[in-house]
Amino acid sequence: MRLLICNGSPRGKGSNTALLLKHFTDGFSACGGNSVEVAYLMRTKEHAAIAEKARGAQAVIIAFPLYADSMPGIVKEFIEALGGSQPKSRSKKQKEFPPLGFIVQSGFPEAVHSRSVERYLEKLAKRLNARYIGTVIKGGVEGIQSRPAYLNRRLFMAFRSLGRHFGVTKEFHPITMKKLAGMEKFSAISRFFFRLLAPTGLFDGGWDKILKQNGAYGRRFDRPYQP
Repeated sequence: MRLLICNGSPRGKGSNTALLLKHFTDGFSACGGNSVEVAYLMRTKEHAAIAEKARGAQAVIIAFPLYADSMPGIVKEFIEALGGSQPKSRSKKQKEFPPLGFIVQSGFPEAVHSRSVERYLEKLAKRLNARYIGTVIKGGVEGIQSRPAYLNRRLFMAFRSLGRHFGVTKEFHPITMKKLAGMEKFSAISRFFFRLLAPTGLFDGGWDKILKQNGAYGRRFDRPYQP
């Protein structure tokens, strides 16, 4: 199987998306007769060439981080290059596109944040006249590059398993998908404790560190668009 994976993270090879895809492709490549190419959508000038490669592949996966419950702009721009920005005309038959799947990762622990874009992606596959493989959702990814290896072991094993299964069946394993998605929403009790503890700043450490590194910590409460 000739698989093309499109990495839609603006951080490219240094992204969390790339790290997860590495383990997916390790599993995929372990199956004989498979080949995979990873294209980086941050290279916007190459979108037309990547779109042409996608049409010639036997399967395509588009992977990206969730940005404000949607997708990075470079992914949307690539979708327009594929011709999926407008509904398919009924009067003009569109050429069949290879089977199309998606991987959406985010820092949100709850899967519900990715459900809206998941519905859009399913519709996109139909507009492109492609068989929709499905959308793998994985939350709680932010920070994995700074974690000890043992904390990521199960996550990386799951992505390798997902890749192996895809290499044989050209499908995402439904049980693995469900495990990766995890909880849909926090329980009412969990939400209560989050609201109780949030004012203490207990959950702000990681963001505060990034703000300080970029000289923006003192402006963290700015409201530039407030009337």
